[in-house]
Amino acid sequence: MPTVRTPPGHAAAIAFRTGTIAAAVIGLGVIAVLYWGGSLSLLAVGYTVVALFPVYMLIVAAVLSVWLGYDRGTAALRPVPQSGDED
Repeated sequence: MPTVRTPPGHAAAIAFRTGTIAAAVIGLGVIAVLYWGGSLSLLAVGYTVVALFPVYMLIVAAVLSVWLGYDRGTAALRPVPQSGDED
């Protein structure tokens, strides 16, 4: 018997947005602390922000989406009705 799952609601959308903002602030904060502490050069900070930070944010978004229930497969898709004013 398949389990019934309700779709994520407004609270999940707010939690996703808050989680991504928090992860971005924490990630940039860690980069700033490492630069300020002398562990990263300016070139390494640039590389981290341009190449590594987007990958980090993708991983954060994937983890949050699974945790909040946005990971429903293609079986959960429903057709979208067409609007009546097509040209």
